[in-house]
Amino acid sequence: MSTVLDEFDYSRVDARVRAEYHATVHDMPIDDRPRERLQKYGSEALPAFDLLAIILRAGTQQENVVELAQRLLRKYGGLSGLASANFHELCGEHGMGLAKTAQLKAALEMGKRVMLEEPERKYQIRSADDAASLFRMEMMHLDHEEMHLLILDTKNQVIEKLRSYKGTVNSSVLRAAEIYRPAVIRNCPSVIVCHNHPSGDPSPSPEDIEVTRQLVEAGKVLDIELLDHIIIGNPRYISLKERLRW
Repeated sequence: MSTVLDEFDYSRVDARVRAEYHATVHDMPIDDRPRERLQKYGSEALPAFDLLAIILRAGTQQENVVELAQRLLRKYGGLSGLASANFHELCGEHGMGLAKTAQLKAALEMGKRVMLEEPERKYQIRSADDAASLFRMEMMHLDHEEMHLLILDTKNQVIEKLRSYKGTVNSSVLRAAEIYRPAVIRNCPSVIVCHNHPSGDPSPSPEDIEVTRQLVEAGKVLDIELLDHIIIGNPRYISLKERLRW
């Protein structure tokens, strides 16, 4: 004989309980918590979402801080996407706000600056990969074209990193003198030029190739070498030095 209890749909109660209960970081085993993992294993052993969770510190009632970090990384395409994301857009994300967005942006900017500001050792360019790594984080998600420069010393160590141009890169508006002036002022023998393709496809256009050839020739006159011209796409990049073999 069935009873009222027998006929009750317990699955509905379970679903409601699951919806009302949400695990927080404090519910995790101690060895799974981001800060404890960092202390035990070191920061280099942690995935990006754990590092991001430590910076953000707290989540919301709907998602703990680790889940918040994972969602942001998925939505923006990793740390590089977060670095390029608009400040106010991040502020509008559920669980963020002004303070957390400021913390995140500050942390990402510090990470970029560390690469260039080590007092004992300057960042040395040994390959196109070395150069691209300095640009990709901030340029691969831009919705417009920018041209950036690396000014290098005689050992191919980075003296300065500059943004020289914002807008379409073409020979009608880009003057070689503007590109080489920082190197002339600093008496540096070489530069690397980098610009991005907002489409995500780094394949060089005929205009890209023409601009590069003009810069190579102008550099010879000034006795400053154009070491490379990097085109940043998403996620790939292309070295025109490797393509054109000048």
